[in-house]
Formats: sequence, C-alpha cells, structure tokens
Amino acid sequence: MTEPSRKTRVAVVFGGRSSEHAISCVTAGSVMDAIDRDVYDVVPVGIAPDGRWVLESSDTSRLQLTSADALPEVNGELASVALLREEGHTDIVVSEPSAPPRTLGEVDVVFPVLHGPWGEDGTIQGMFEMAGVRYVGAGVLASAVSMDKAYMKVILEAAGLPVMPGVIVTEREWRADAAGCRERIAGLGFPAFAKPARGGSSIGISKVHHAGEIDAALDEAFRHDPKVLVEVAAMGAREIECGVLGALDGGVDTSRPAEIRIGGDHEFYDFAAKYLPEEHTQLDVPADLPPEVEEQMRALAVRAFEAVSGEGLARVDFFVMPDHSLVVNELNTMPGFTPTSMFPRMWAESGLDYPALVDRLLQLALQRGTGLR
Repeated sequence: MTEPSRKTRVAVVFGGRSSEHAISCVTAGSVMDAIDRDVYDVVPVGIAPDGRWVLESSDTSRLQLTSADALPEVNGELASVALLREEGHTDIVVSEPSAPPRTLGEVDVVFPVLHGPWGEDGTIQGMFEMAGVRYVGAGVLASAVSMDKAYMKVILEAAGLPVMPGVIVTEREWRADAAGCRERIAGLGFPAFAKPARGGSSIGISKVHHAGEIDAALDEAFRHDPKVLVEVAAMGAREIECGVLGALDGGVDTSRPAEIRIGGDHEFYDFAAKYLPEEHTQLDVPADLPPEVEEQMRALAVRAFEAVSGEGLARVDFFVMPDHSLVVNELNTMPGFTPTSMFPRMWAESGLDYPALVDRLLQLALQRGTGLR
C-alpha cells in the first residue's frame, strides 16, 4: 500500500560485476548529489563486485575517483537489499544477520547507473520489468543490442547508417584456428583496434599497428570478454559525440555535439584519458563543426537511437572523416554521467544543467510504464 504524503522514492543502483564497477560508483555519487532531496527520497543501493546487493552509504565523497590506484568500490559487507514485489507495488527490503528483515517502503523509480555487462546490457532492465518497477534509460532490447558492439553494428547497418568495417573473433575461434583469425584481421588492414565486444570505458582496447601485435591485442581483449570486435582505425578522423534525450512530450531531443582531442602519450581515448586528470586531453564543447555537418550529425544520432529502440538517453559517438563524411562509431545507453563527463556537458551547453538533466530522466522514467510498449 502506497505511503501517504511522501516524496517520490528513487533507488540509485550502482557498482555491479563488470570491469566498469568503479566508474559506476563515480557516476552514482554525482547523480545522488544532483537529485533534489526536497522532491525525492534517495536510497543508495550498491552491487558489490561479487554480485551482492547492499544498502550503501549516503556519503558520496568516498565514491570519487582520484587515481588509477584508488578506485571506489561498493562495500559488500553492508546490509543486504532486495526488491520485493507486493500487490500493486515493489518494496525495498533490507536484511541484516542480527535483525529481522525490514522494509524501506515502496520504490517508485530506479536510476541504474551501471556500466557494462550485468547492468547496461538488458539483464537488470529485465529484472526491473519483472518486478514491475519503473527505471531510467533504455529497455531490455536497446540495452542488449547497444552493449554488444557486434550486434549494434548489424542493426545500424541495416538501418542504413555508416559504420567502420570490422570482424568478430571469439575466444573459441581463436583457440581452434588462430591462423585463420589472424588472416581475417589482416584482411581489414592496419592500423586497427581490438576491443571487447561488450565492454566500455576503453578497458581492454588495444591499437594494432601491424600483424605482429594481433596476438597480444586479442589476449588483452579476451581478459574482459570472450567475444572481440576488431575494427579498421578511422585514420585522420575527429572523434565527436552527440547526446540524445527523450522529451516529456514523447519526442526526442539532441544536444550540441562535442569533440575529444587527444594529445600527449595517448594514441586513442583510453581509460586514463577519459577519467584521470590529464592536461593533454581536450574536450571542446561545443565542437567546431560546419552548421550543415552538425545538423546531419544530430539527425543521424536520432536515427541511431531509434534504430535500436532507444529510450531515455544515449550518447552517440561519431567519427568525422577528413572529407566531413560521418561514421557512427557506437551508441551508449548509459554514458559516463559525472558533471565533467561529455554527456552532461553537452546538455549543459544545450541549456539543460546537470540537476535538471537528472530530474528530466527521472520524470521520463516515471511517466513510462513497464511491460510491452
């Protein structure tokens, strides 16, 4: 039974079992700080690296990322948490060894700030659907398709969108016929990039300059995913991103695009360049683009979003080739979401600041039901 005269209760779910656990923690801290506590009651729910759900601390200061050697992590020793489906609503139940289970009350909406497998790939979205609880972001299909870069390319190509040539190599294929895999990769040409097909935050990605680097690149990628995507490098291209956001009237909005410029010792936008203080990484918000190219990019971003049946939000990453032609690199259904991340910065440049962006996503989730739609 719904509690009378209470705030809307938001469960911010973060951490998870993927290699992007720490980035999820950082994102959660930023989101929780931005939520208006006069309107919402916030419950921090952490998923430890071993998969245990716990009632986390509301102290967001410990979720900050300060260095590659001091990554934040969910404390798996805290009280366990579960979602319990009752008649007409879903409650948050807390269990501790020394006390009987207690309920924190009905949860109205979940803000899952999980990155990578078991969080951004449709698995947890399916659980929320079965629990009948509203949640922020893409549904099961869009999450699964967008997380798996191999299938995402198939969907985007089928929708007539330009993508980079690539091949898929599974760990089983590699063990059975390494020579054949090397031949297929070499057929793409060099340089190329090898990346976990279902990874993110540039973890496990290697630039392959020549055939002699194939084995090491695949070994590194296989550490994170038994399926690897190898793509042709977009030589001379600019890396530019565009935000997509659902509108409360049912439409879709796009942000001003932004550009990533990498310098120093970074050959590409790797983990350190993305998340750690680095004077050689420049983010231009907005990107310096001819008006007609920006217009085309924003239109292609909407097409990509709709091709995967996106909902809520997405960041669509592009390569702008030297002749100003556009190639869709990938689509992220839960992009980096700290105030300094590209997605919020693009929306701030477009007139929607961070707290307003968080509120918009919560309102979109609240007005969208679960189930077939």
